[in-house]
Amino acid sequence: MSVTDSPAARLQALFEGHRLTPTQRRIAHSMVRRAADVPFLSSVELAELAGVSQPSVTRFAVALGFDGYPALRRHLREVTPAEPAAESGAHNEYQQAVEAEIENLRHLAEALADPGPVQRAGRLLAGSRPLLVLGLRAAAAQAHGFAYFAAKVHPDVRLLGEGGTMLQDRIDAAVRAGASALLCFALPRHPREVVDTLAYAKEAGLTVVTVADSAFAPVAKVSDLLLPAAVGTGLAFDTACAPMLLGRVLLEAMCDDLPQAQSRLEEFDTKAAARGLFVD
Repeated sequence: MSVTDSPAARLQALFEGHRLTPTQRRIAHSMVRRAADVPFLSSVELAELAGVSQPSVTRFAVALGFDGYPALRRHLREVTPAEPAAESGAHNEYQQAVEAEIENLRHLAEALADPGPVQRAGRLLAGSRPLLVLGLRAAAAQAHGFAYFAAKVHPDVRLLGEGGTMLQDRIDAAVRAGASALLCFALPRHPREVVDTLAYAKEAGLTVVTVADSAFAPVAKVSDLLLPAAVGTGLAFDTACAPMLLGRVLLEAMCDDLPQAQSRLEEFDTKAAARGLFVD
């Protein structure tokens, strides 16, 4: 099945071009994550899945141009072939969480069949001197990991991993130094401070590239280029294998646009060996 033929891709196409409220974006996000099941859910079941009211689901269907949710569901059944249900009962809750992450990675692989957005992001990140990397709270680890590896090949990487009043000052300083882009990792629950910081970065003239859990995340409206990678929600705390892997893919794309990337890596390896930095 190609990217454009997948149930998730068809849902994304259905939502494009519509101005959705935050509640409606939440419904859309839930539908994309359960794309294969949605055509067979009642409005009450979809409302429970998205954590909204049943009337909100009805208003959402009307916003998409349908007479109501039954008409939307009929449309989805026509364009989405039925798929055999997974035998989730055969796995315990830990295995189910792993299986869900595998599915998230599969969706990411489908999205990367079109490398254009990632390649564009790589060019933007490679060309920014300095390069700002933002990630707060749940996304701090993703931003830190990207910045750690990016600093091996990029001449000036500046990590924004803690919130506070200094964020805007550091953005201003980076812009004065010549920065043209900011990479943001945004994961749920989305801090208001991240949205405000991205809005400030855009006003300062930076191009904002964002890795988020959904194309309908709150940061979408303040991002110039948003790359979605779903998180897993089967455990007490969300799992973020797909966003982490997408970050590594972005590193690869950035390296492709940094002519000295390979020589910088070789230089690091030489110095690390001379210092006995690693035991293996």
